[in-house]
This record gives sequence, structure tokens and C-alpha cells, in this order.
Amino acid sequence: MFATAVVIGATAATYWLLMMAVHESGHAIGARLTGGHITKVVLTPLALSRTDVSPNPAPLTVAWCGPLIGALAPAAVCAVIAVAHRQTGRWLRAFAGFCLVVNGLYLASGAVAPAGDTQDLLQLGSPPALLAAVGLPLAAAGLWMWHRLGPLWGIAGAPLTDLRRWGWMSVGALCAVAGAMLAVSAAR
Repeated sequence: MFATAVVIGATAATYWLLMMAVHESGHAIGARLTGGHITKVVLTPLALSRTDVSPNPAPLTVAWCGPLIGALAPAAVCAVIAVAHRQTGRWLRAFAGFCLVVNGLYLASGAVAPAGDTQDLLQLGSPPALLAAVGLPLAAAGLWMWHRLGPLWGIAGAPLTDLRRWGWMSVGALCAVAGAMLAVSAAR
């Protein structure tokens, strides 16, 4: 039971940090493609991430690119790997599902409780119904990916040795990702 809790906790924390990085990469890609200048990217385990762009000739595009690329890029990587190698690891598939669920719910929740990107999207003219119409299918796709993994993302009933190995891998990944984020943010 303890090993399962460690696996789930460390994995979810690692997924959160990696999801923030992919999400902010989406904003950065949107800014680059539209001629915007990235002035600052806040990406640390100690705060919510953000990307500042100034000048920003296409703020609506930049705002949409964060959650859309943040949701779809990991799923696309899974699809490419699945086609090339016929299988992807549970960890990567669960991460892709996580990104779909989190970014999808973020968008959908903006229709009723706007904050961050969703507040920007509404102020820039996106209708609340559009946020829900885009966000809910993304979240549903993520839940479907998780469902295909089996109970507890495929770890329920796994032998204790597998849980320990995945637990150590998850804790190591969490330490590596958090350490890298702290090092990069301290270097700025």
C-alpha cells in the first residue's frame, strides 16, 4: 500500500512539473510563430508557471497555444512512438493522459471560473462556450487514455518488485525534474 502511494504521489508530482514545461513551451512556440518576443518564462516547482511576451502581436494565439500544445503534444508523441515501435510505456501514456486532463479541465473551468490563460482568452474575445467545447473533449480523451491503462494507471495488482522499481524511478524523475527547474530558474 505504501509503495503504491509513493508511486502515485511521485508520479503525479513529476507529471505536474513536466506538464507545466510542455504548457509553457506551447506559449513560447505561439509567441515565436507570431513574431512575439518572450521576455520571461517562470518555470519552477515553487510557483505556477507563466510566459511573458512583449511585444505580443497575436495574444489570442499565444494564449491558446499553451493549453492546446500542452494537451496535444504529449499525446502526439505517444502516437508517433506507438506507430514506430507498436507500443509505448505506461508511464508515457499516463503522462499524455494527464496533460490532456489537466489542460482540458483548465480550459473548461475557465468558462465558469476564469483565471490565468482562461481569463486572458475571455478578455481577448473567446466565448466561454468555446473554452468548454474545446476543454471537455480534451479531458475526456485523457480519461480514456487512463482507462485503457487499467486500474491505477496499470499499477493495481502489479508485483511489489515492479512497484518498488516504478517508485524509485518516479522519485528519481521528480528529483531530477525539480532540480533542473530550480537550477535553470536560479541561473536567470
